[in-house]
Amino acid sequence: MSKRTGTDGSLLTSLPWTLAALTFAVVPHLQFLPFWATGTFIVCAGWRWQVERKRWRLPPAWIRILLALTCFVGVLLSYESVSGVGPGSALLAVMAALKLLETRQRRDQFVLLFISIFLIMSSLLREQYMWSLPFLIAGVLFTMTAWLHMSVSRQASIGGSFKSAARLVAYAAPLMIAMWIFFPRIATPFWAVPIDSGSATSGLSDRMSPGDISSLSLSNAVAFRVNFDGTPPPPHQRYWRGLVLYNYNGRTWTGGGPSIDPLARSEVEYAGEPVSYQVTMEPTRQHWVFALDVPSEWSLDRTFMASQQQLARMQPLDQRTTYSAVSYTDFRLGRQLSSFRRISYTRLPETGNERSKAFARELRAKAGSDEVFINQVLQKFNREEFYYTLEPPALGESPVDSFLFETRRGFCEHYASAFAVLMRAAGIPSRVVLGYQGGEINPLGQYMIVRQADAHAWNEVWLPGRGWYRVDPTAAVAPERIDAGRSGAMFDGIGADWGLSAPSEFLYQLTLTWDALNAKWNEWILAYGPDNQSRFMEWLGMQDPDWQKMMLTLVVILAILIGLISALLIMRYRPPPKDHAARLYSKFTAAAGVDPGMGETPLTYSKRLGEERATLRESAQHITDLYLQARYGPPGVIGIPALQTAVDEFSRNR
Repeated sequence: MSKRTGTDGSLLTSLPWTLAALTFAVVPHLQFLPFWATGTFIVCAGWRWQVERKRWRLPPAWIRILLALTCFVGVLLSYESVSGVGPGSALLAVMAALKLLETRQRRDQFVLLFISIFLIMSSLLREQYMWSLPFLIAGVLFTMTAWLHMSVSRQASIGGSFKSAARLVAYAAPLMIAMWIFFPRIATPFWAVPIDSGSATSGLSDRMSPGDISSLSLSNAVAFRVNFDGTPPPPHQRYWRGLVLYNYNGRTWTGGGPSIDPLARSEVEYAGEPVSYQVTMEPTRQHWVFALDVPSEWSLDRTFMASQQQLARMQPLDQRTTYSAVSYTDFRLGRQLSSFRRISYTRLPETGNERSKAFARELRAKAGSDEVFINQVLQKFNREEFYYTLEPPALGESPVDSFLFETRRGFCEHYASAFAVLMRAAGIPSRVVLGYQGGEINPLGQYMIVRQADAHAWNEVWLPGRGWYRVDPTAAVAPERIDAGRSGAMFDGIGADWGLSAPSEFLYQLTLTWDALNAKWNEWILAYGPDNQSRFMEWLGMQDPDWQKMMLTLVVILAILIGLISALLIMRYRPPPKDHAARLYSKFTAAAGVDPGMGETPLTYSKRLGEERATLRESAQHITDLYLQARYGPPGVIGIPALQTAVDEFSRNR
């Protein structure tokens, strides 16, 4: 007999469920997967379906091994690693696709459904958006429905499988919620997932060349949200200090890495009223911590003030972080400047931007003082034909010369770079500050949204007796950029974002509503850490909550919930009560004094009872006939009464 080489088509009814569950699980990963990984999944899924439909042979082992090695090398080349969320998700997706090519029995499909659960859960390692919870529930329900539908007989309905899956999820939900609330939180996780090193990250770079901030300025992604304890400062004071650049090579500005300076705070003289606020910052994978210029207090651990009065953290911010801070918008910085620092902050390359250097020296000689010179440079930007644009033309080898005397078009970093070069050429210490400027108040949540579109560069110059003070040359060219902020123009572009030619008040309000919901999601769910858990425990009445009390509370609550769920299951699946005829027949067997055997039918029992006790043969046969008629005969009103009379008479005689 020849050996069968093709499939038998037995999986035609269950294979679509497996493919659908895997597709559902892979969907949130598609935007992060390399194109070849997505193509591999599609090809393998289609290939396996055709194999089953047309009774083809499954690919031999050597082809599957070759494909697995090729995909592994592809992941390694695409991510330069096989560990982390990105490469891990890609490996899981392509290996699930390749697993399809060796599924011969239904138990193999159960393995694939198990993998789909892992794929659904792994999407949470990358980000926990507000839609992640409904997607997670829907994914688990769909996969469990497929699992149950494939496990039962073919006559079972899809609706019944879905109800069973929903019931199981409902039983597990109280346990999940209790563990999420009461399981002790710690400030540092037990383990961490390596972040994809090759993926793009929103945030300011630690270097600046004309054009670097353009992509951020065109992004409406949220950089951080701010809740003020009182009235927010006016727009012209909303400068969110990040990092300071002071080294210039003729084209690019750079700064030093984050380092602790114990004298940094002593160089600040605070004045006016403090501004207290709370920041929820999106992950940047950088060390810089943004605060209103200039901060005096902050709650984020392992955070320090660096030498240019910017905040930095020892560990990169690779997850959403919430911290409180106090800042003063009225301040003085570094009234004393050492000769070494003066040289550092006035240094320019010996070659390049010669026209700008000559222009600065000539203008400074005519001005007579540094203050007048600074104002004249700002007046030049304001009165002459300089334009603020996010699409500036390319600059030449001497970018400042090209900008000042040829193109005259640019955005904040063009003006900040040119201004700093002019100051240094005139002998005035200057530096470039990168951060964010502005912010949009969301009236629905009474908080401020600072977007990547608010990324900004400005200058600080040093004058004797005054120290470092802020100068924003962009305000001289485009004051509306400072008064309204870049994200203040979001309403004007909201229609275009949705494919409309005109702004839409409804869509704008819808966008703010969605952001307010996301903010609450971040505050109540994602930010549920040790501090929030302690406050919630105190609100519940637990005094001085510690991990022992919370673990004990968790164990008690879980025991109660498990008991309640067990009681519900017992009530649901308890055996049905005996009918009246069965109870009467049990009364008869008890009166007869002979117990029925396991699985013994009434007729067999009646025959055995007659053989063991001849005097009871006639009564046993009569009562058995009445029982069978009452239990299995046509419905009527005389069956049960007749059986009742016969059993009662038999019991009295016994």
